[in-house]
Amino acid sequence: MPSAITSENSQKLNVIPSHTEPLTFDNCDHSKDPIVGCALEGIANMVAGIKDVSIVIHSPQGCASTVAAGYDNHEVDFTKRKVGCTRLFESDIVMGASDKLKGLIREADQSFNPKVMFVVGTCAADIIGEDIQGLCNNIQPEINAKLVPLLAGGFRGNAYDGLEMGLEALLPFIHKRKKRRGGKKPRIVNIIAPQANVNPTWWADLEWVKQTLKSLRIKVQTVISHGTSFEELEQAGNATANILLSHDVGYKFARKMQQTHDIPLILDDIPLPIGVQNTTRWLKALAAHFKIDETKVEPFIKEGENKVVETLRKRALMIIPRYRNCRIAVSADGTMGIGLVRMLFEELEMIPEVLLFRSGMRESRSILERELQSMGIAPRVVFSADGYQIKQALTDVDTDAVIGSAWEKYMAEELGIKIAFDVFSPTNRETYLDRPYFGYEGMINMMEVIANDWERAFRSKHIHWT
Repeated sequence: MPSAITSENSQKLNVIPSHTEPLTFDNCDHSKDPIVGCALEGIANMVAGIKDVSIVIHSPQGCASTVAAGYDNHEVDFTKRKVGCTRLFESDIVMGASDKLKGLIREADQSFNPKVMFVVGTCAADIIGEDIQGLCNNIQPEINAKLVPLLAGGFRGNAYDGLEMGLEALLPFIHKRKKRRGGKKPRIVNIIAPQANVNPTWWADLEWVKQTLKSLRIKVQTVISHGTSFEELEQAGNATANILLSHDVGYKFARKMQQTHDIPLILDDIPLPIGVQNTTRWLKALAAHFKIDETKVEPFIKEGENKVVETLRKRALMIIPRYRNCRIAVSADGTMGIGLVRMLFEELEMIPEVLLFRSGMRESRSILERELQSMGIAPRVVFSADGYQIKQALTDVDTDAVIGSAWEKYMAEELGIKIAFDVFSPTNRETYLDRPYFGYEGMINMMEVIANDWERAFRSKHIHWT
């Protein structure tokens, strides 16, 4: 029977084939405890990855902290952030503030001297009824920067929607190839949406992908977006393939780019390289697309698999068996969550009982469905899970452990679930070194966190060491 999440009005919210009873959340047609930020945060997260551009937000000053979170996610130095805020007050909401926005656009153009300026309307601008598009069109002749109006009011979507809006706004700047390629196509790729990832140091996953591509002599044309110059963005049309590093966002953008620039999206029907089997599968699929001889890929695979086996044999030989048959809840995004299921089930012999995904995953549910069917398991599944639903699911489903972020760790403690792994963002762990979760090394990095949190769970809190 289908496993569905329904409201008390029996409205189906999310569906995936399963043999388990559906999870239901009474009186929960709307989020009671959102854990994903608003569209403005997503837009800022995408814009922050592009150099030579600025962002002007038409909002009260509090929204500036939301934009700052987007820049924080890229670890952009404060001195390099080109951000302006109109700082709307109550009187501006009542009387309107078009002149205030025009003045800030002129000032930002002179102060920042950007190539492109994103002018973003927020909840306040929506309430006023500000015509951001018309205002930008009217003032454009006197502004050096190209103005890009975006509407990011809270009811327009969450942070994932904002990332999609940001990607869509970047597409017109990508130049098309002037000449058709003849003969064998070169190995050139764009990497899309690496920041849509709950690894606290997600840029380490990006670096792993870049180094892997380099070792196979595949050139990275443009990363959309992280530390990307505007010139690199414009040249993204020179790629011969797009690789999407997210199961939560970017499909729509990549498919539009396939239509407008004739650049295919590859590796979009398999999990990302998380765990040993998924990494091996991803590498083989990558080599197959670019017609790279298996003899060039096999040494890389063998080295990675041996590293995992040898590391765990030396340092975790007596630890791994304890995970066997541990009933676990997974709370993550689709990017990490889909690949993690196979790692937990087949490589650690845990039993995934419930999967809680932060995004709707409209484009990637089929990947999850195929994965669950191939493993012969039927956990309960929740998409677009908010804090209330996560806590309710952990209450209703019998589990021994939870893998997620600091949020889930607090929830587990409150609910009496003894074991909780603080692996994903937001985390209470101090992370001084960049650690990938992708690839063979990434599995070891995640298992190090899992092992330490398991030990802490059973360590007495009543011992006084002094």
